[in-house]
Amino acid sequence: MLDAFLETDNGLDSPMFRIILAFLAISALPAAAQVTEITDRLRDEGFAPTESYLAALPDPDATERFALGSVRFLRAIEVTLQTRWRMGFNAARTELPVLRLPVPPNPSPEPFEPEAVRALFAQVALDMEAARAPLLTIGDDDEVSLPIRLGELWFDINMNGTRDEGEGLVNVAGRALTGRGMDEDRIPPLVFDTSDAAWLAAYTHLLAAFSELVMAFDPTEQIRRIGEASAQMDALAADTPYVNAMDMQFGQQVDRIASVYLSLRQQPDAAHTRAAREHLLGMIAQNRVFWTRVAAETDNNGEWVPNDLQQQGLGLEVPAGTGARWLAVLDDAEKMLNGELLIPYWRLRQGAGLNLKTMFEDPVPVDIAEWVHGVGLMRYAEEGPRLSRDNWLDFSRLARGDTVMFVVFLN
Repeated sequence: MLDAFLETDNGLDSPMFRIILAFLAISALPAAAQVTEITDRLRDEGFAPTESYLAALPDPDATERFALGSVRFLRAIEVTLQTRWRMGFNAARTELPVLRLPVPPNPSPEPFEPEAVRALFAQVALDMEAARAPLLTIGDDDEVSLPIRLGELWFDINMNGTRDEGEGLVNVAGRALTGRGMDEDRIPPLVFDTSDAAWLAAYTHLLAAFSELVMAFDPTEQIRRIGEASAQMDALAADTPYVNAMDMQFGQQVDRIASVYLSLRQQPDAAHTRAAREHLLGMIAQNRVFWTRVAAETDNNGEWVPNDLQQQGLGLEVPAGTGARWLAVLDDAEKMLNGELLIPYWRLRQGAGLNLKTMFEDPVPVDIAEWVHGVGLMRYAEEGPRLSRDNWLDFSRLARGDTVMFVVFLN
């Protein structure tokens, strides 16, 4: 019928044909226009206003749902930075997720409350669930295409509604993401696609798992004890100088280590350790979805995590075979989480090991002396096949000295 219409003398010039062209042009506009709207809002307004805009869309497409999940994820990180900035809580020298990110100094911080750490991670767990929800609605056949310049993204750390020095995502998280610093003015745009929805969903599970473990070993009381003791030590002979610089250099670090150590010695809440295990299994499941989708990609356009025929958009070298090696590591991790492979332990022979599943399901305090000796671990010791280091060593050799960076990058 359309062929017959076009064959008429006035078909291409007819009002009906112009209407059809106009309709097709208009129907193609919303996707590109909406993407521009999203990126402009992120650059000019930040994460919170952009999240409100995306959450209010009446019928979001796959790209908009991906954007909502991504913005909620980054907004969750922003909230942790804001909480730490308000209280002058800069723990950047730690290697703990979320807490390791630097925050600018606050000239007038609020008093630090010991309850803040648990509350911070409780909120992260909730925010990761909210971020994951729209990501899980994206299927293999959905088309996601969201070009983003990382240099335009920023965290409103001091909560004044504008981008200030040191608030750029690259300034705050660049090294944590890539293992190296980045010049935000020279970063090419990345194009996030359908595969990346599963990558990010996996990351929401990872941060939720860590948050559940923090809540399981609630550090509130131990932080209070350490803080009060440190204050008492500072008050003694306060009008005299320090004998040496040890406390000035390492006092706060020692306080953090002691708080973690004493918290681990408490009886953990099994509901939270079990939830952490489920999130780790969810992370592995989403990783498999991600690598299956990546393997099917044929484009090569600003890739975040590439397949063997693509290039990483930021110029990071991702060796061929990375996906297969990483999935082999995750297969081992899943078998440990399910108790199918046991963890080798230095005092147990080849045919025995520790059951990680039981450790999550029936947790006990972490007493370093008892765990080193083994007396505190005997309830988890059993006979069975043990984890081999082969897959991990293969992955480490592939990473060529950047193993930690790749673990963070790939989750």
